[in-house]
Amino acid sequence: MSEPSWISEAIFYHIYPLGLCGAPSENDGSTPPIHRLASLQEWIPHLKSLGINAIYIGPIFESISHGYDTTNYHHIDRRLGSDDDFAALVDAFHQNGMRVILDAVFNHVGRQFPAFLDVQQQGQNSPYRDWFSGLDFSKSSPLGDPFTYDTWAGHYSLVKLNLKNPAVCTHLLDAVRSWFERWHIDGLRLDAVDQVDLDFLRQLRQTTDAIHADAWLMGESVHGDYKTWANPEMIHSITNYECYKGLYSSHNDQNLFEIAYAFNRQSGENGLYENLALYNFLDNHDVNRIASMIKRQEYLNTLYILLYTMPGIPSIYYGSEWGIQAEKTDFSDRDLRPSLSLQQLQANPPAPQLFPLLQQLAGIRKSLPALTTGGYQELLVQSKQLAFFRTNPQNSVLVAINIADEPVQVTLPIPIPERSWVDALHPQDVFTSDSNSLSVNIPAHGGRILHLAN
Repeated sequence: MSEPSWISEAIFYHIYPLGLCGAPSENDGSTPPIHRLASLQEWIPHLKSLGINAIYIGPIFESISHGYDTTNYHHIDRRLGSDDDFAALVDAFHQNGMRVILDAVFNHVGRQFPAFLDVQQQGQNSPYRDWFSGLDFSKSSPLGDPFTYDTWAGHYSLVKLNLKNPAVCTHLLDAVRSWFERWHIDGLRLDAVDQVDLDFLRQLRQTTDAIHADAWLMGESVHGDYKTWANPEMIHSITNYECYKGLYSSHNDQNLFEIAYAFNRQSGENGLYENLALYNFLDNHDVNRIASMIKRQEYLNTLYILLYTMPGIPSIYYGSEWGIQAEKTDFSDRDLRPSLSLQQLQANPPAPQLFPLLQQLAGIRKSLPALTTGGYQELLVQSKQLAFFRTNPQNSVLVAINIADEPVQVTLPIPIPERSWVDALHPQDVFTSDSNSLSVNIPAHGGRILHLAN
């Protein structure tokens, strides 16, 4: 599937701006814009030092509370600042070599979306009565409306749009055009893409291709066959929830067979998604921080080694580069989306070894093209060890991890005999293969990223 030219080398940083900027939890709809977005520019030197070259910035449009209850697709949420503030932020990211993609929420809107307010006021006489899915005037909603409607996951604060209505599609696609034209963004992350009408996705792809030949579309889906949405007619990529789960649980259970199975299923020879660059992550704004999900903090090292070397596109959720912890509650995700002090975390990181490792992994990924475009071949899988081979015409890379408490010696079958292999993680360590295998020791809770010596 044809992809934008920049995406294979992307290393994403995921920001939830309402949280990081310390915005109030509710938007009163009348306060003048408060210029909080400018504070994100202070993070740019940090992001550059981390090797980040792409930013996924979460919901920024005018909304009622958490940002996914949009009320206006054409203006920045007043809690974050003005349209000009966002233009300045995107320019700053671009000037520092970082692409920018926006959260796009097309399945549903908030109850203060003007078309929905008109239905509340005029009922069946509203010209917008066909803008919403499942609108039924024979029943009442749990929130007191004299009608009911389809929602996202039963949340009546999130009103499902009728994407079969051409007027709705026009409204949304006009907004998309304005985002690209006004702010020169580089792509979109589509919220709840598994709930979005497929014909609308086709229209969206045609629209963005016409505006920006290098625009990238990525969708959020927790379940399902990713190719339903990620294909040449619709979007380019999908959130890789299959491997998200497999990565942490294979470590917690000390059963690397689980994640090895997922890698093979997705990216091995004749894998389901062999030619699809999935969006990989260890945590995000909807799930517990990875440092809170694992039974042992030592697992952070091997988890991030896998994140940067597995097929697909790596993404870091803001703050997790220091190993911060947080869990959602039964009633709120706010702990997952905090305001953070860059200076305090730099001075006192919870996991001091992690940030330097991520810096090193970013450099390795950029220097070894096989990690961005190479195929995948499993070499060894045991409960606590996993090794795989990635190769493309430019180079070959052998990745091995060990989640045991002690170093381990393994012998790996390799298709490139009698050569010297240098460990990019520990460049002083060199190994030599014989006619058909390579013997290598892997550090405890560590890994090797081996490439052919020059």
